[in-house]
Amino acid sequence: MTNSPHNESQTEDLMQSLNQLTLADLPSDIDIPNYDRSKLKAGIVHIGVGGFHRAHQAMYINELLKSPGSEQWAICGIGLLENNRSLRDTLVKQDYLYSLVVRHPNGQIDNKVIGSMIDFIFAPDNKQSVIDKLADSNTKIVSLTITEGGYNLNPTTGELDLENPGIAHDIAHPDEPKTAFGYIAAALKIRKENNNQAFTVQSCDNIQHNGAVTRKMLLTFTAQQDPELSAWIAQHVAFPNAMVDRITPVTTKVEIDYVATTYGLKDEWPITCESFSQWVIEDNFSDGRPNWDLAGAQFVCDVTPFEKMKIRLLNAGHSVLGLLGAIHGYATIDETVSNQDFAVFLRAYMDLEVTPLLDQLDGIDIEQYKDTLIERFSNPNIKDSLARICSESSAKLPKFLIATITENLAEKRDCSLAALVIATWCLYSDKQVNQAQEALDIQDAMRDELHRYAQNTATDKLAFLKLNIIFDDLIAHPAFSQLYLNAINLLYVPASNIKNIMKNTLEQKLHKVAAETK
Repeated sequence: MTNSPHNESQTEDLMQSLNQLTLADLPSDIDIPNYDRSKLKAGIVHIGVGGFHRAHQAMYINELLKSPGSEQWAICGIGLLENNRSLRDTLVKQDYLYSLVVRHPNGQIDNKVIGSMIDFIFAPDNKQSVIDKLADSNTKIVSLTITEGGYNLNPTTGELDLENPGIAHDIAHPDEPKTAFGYIAAALKIRKENNNQAFTVQSCDNIQHNGAVTRKMLLTFTAQQDPELSAWIAQHVAFPNAMVDRITPVTTKVEIDYVATTYGLKDEWPITCESFSQWVIEDNFSDGRPNWDLAGAQFVCDVTPFEKMKIRLLNAGHSVLGLLGAIHGYATIDETVSNQDFAVFLRAYMDLEVTPLLDQLDGIDIEQYKDTLIERFSNPNIKDSLARICSESSAKLPKFLIATITENLAEKRDCSLAALVIATWCLYSDKQVNQAQEALDIQDAMRDELHRYAQNTATDKLAFLKLNIIFDDLIAHPAFSQLYLNAINLLYVPASNIKNIMKNTLEQKLHKVAAETK
């Protein structure tokens, strides 16, 4: 007999919550923290506690804490935004514990409880407590997952957007910060004034040269706010670059219900992720670091070739599938790539337009890596929504896709597959519906501006490319603008079919490649 929704609600209300006291009630096959959490110290303060952080960095720390000697490397989370309030409430209620459901492509599921977070500070309620925590001498690393938009980077100039309201406010009001840079600067100023060791600022975001970008943004910010502090930061603070990788969908009620059934306890914010995980880090820290390599991470001297491979193949591959699949009417990545037409197009894009630009990496088989990507994207147990994949495309595509286009143009290589993706982005931003005329869930800080440029396509077919903050001078390259124009002409035919357009574009591409190799 199944419960009615009312009975289900009553059952959930009566169910005990996951917390330190109820850990012992979990089934024996669930991996729980076997270390004494009362002895942990928060050597890491993390800004931006989203699903990826909890599936990635916090997971690595959790594994490391299982071996004695790493007790100083637990995590204190920081929530800067008002919409972090419910997350704070959930984590406090659960003693900062949460479930991590790791789903393998073959259907195997690893159930874990992560215990590496021991505190969470909600900035809107107490800004000073955040600054004090960052400035505390026990804090060795301040890490970030604030998404591409959180860095306030102008994608065209590569500089900090000093006109951003949050940045402008923090420069003028250093004691009342709103942004991550404002809080970090305030804490580092205290460290400087007290002659204390600087902490490391460690980006864990999907941004190429993420450490270098963070350093540049913070130094530009502090140069405007406090030049002496900026000079001190340049000399004393390390910003290691890193490549991070793990597909982590947004939590839904499906995951919450699964955990309740499997664990017999209520977890209000579990995380689901794929089984694959990778973290390559430059070994450059200001005041010590955890031995993440003992938990599966890799320390290197230069992360550049690793991150280029990942960003140009995995992240760009996600965007290719996301935009094309969304227009077709698919909802998830696995659904999209399970269609052979989309899988073939994606693999051709990776083989013909990305791989020739990549460096050779010792220990990395690029062909095998691409095979693994297709397998990961196809994982039917990871329902990664295309809406999430396409979110903030204005911040992602300049790094993921347009950089590849620019390099191919410089080397006089054809980039017709990428041109189709950009043209599809125009259609996506213009019509904001799929081929079935169903509304698309578009989440982008530049949504209105993208729409404004894209909707002019009816009278000026190159209008979208005139959004210089995204495309820079791409429109000035006839080799690209003609490919883009060809794609627009196909896409804007009434009742056009994205699958047929993909097939035709790829067929023409392969004919061109064959002719060039004769």
